[in-house]
Amino acid sequence: MTSESMTLDPVVLDDAAIFKAKQDLIDAGLILEAEGLGDLTRGHVSIRMPGNPSLFIMKPHSYGFDEITMDNIVTCDMEGNKIGTGGRRHSEVFIHTEIYKARPDVNSVIHVHPTHAVALSATGRPLRPISQPASCFNDGLPYFTETIELIRTREMGVGVAKALGPHKAVLMRNHGVAVVGAMVEESVILTILLESACQIQLLAESGGGIGEEFANSYVDRLHETIIKPEQYTVNFEFLRRKVRRAKN
Repeated sequence: MTSESMTLDPVVLDDAAIFKAKQDLIDAGLILEAEGLGDLTRGHVSIRMPGNPSLFIMKPHSYGFDEITMDNIVTCDMEGNKIGTGGRRHSEVFIHTEIYKARPDVNSVIHVHPTHAVALSATGRPLRPISQPASCFNDGLPYFTETIELIRTREMGVGVAKALGPHKAVLMRNHGVAVVGAMVEESVILTILLESACQIQLLAESGGGIGEEFANSYVDRLHETIIKPEQYTVNFEFLRRKVRRAKN
């Protein structure tokens, strides 16, 4: 059976949870585009299928983040095969498959190429806890350094997943970032905060250097406050309302 001939049970596709996940994917795309994280059509976002963790839905190839629709959303299995109808599957689908396989706690994956995050990754320097956004990643922000190329093979996807490890995000040197979350609200907000943190650090370094940092106890306390699930939900819903107002 080829990937193009695979189908999903239409009853499952009509499930309210699946519809909500698709709407969340559409709104996540609108938010990421509005926040300047689109990079033409190259970024992608996915959500693990509610009720079936062996499948996930994602943005289609050749479309911008703000062009995701109910009809062009792509469903894939954990081998990267496209299931059923929808748009073209992204060639970098293996970022998603391999992270989902390695991290059962993850239900959303984002890959983008933010300007400041890529710039910081090119320096090889670590992200330092000098801002509130940076405190989200105080438990570790690793690097993937194997290649600058597109992640078009399963083996390369495994490399990204290994570099990510148990963390929230990984800097892909000179390429972009992969960010994960237990829900799409978390992955979207963390992606925005990571770019902000990298921008602040680069500005501080170019403006004369980083001064005295707060003690780890302060940063750790802020970290625990800012990564609470309700923080992700509140801010995602704010941005959802914002992009819907702009669209109307």
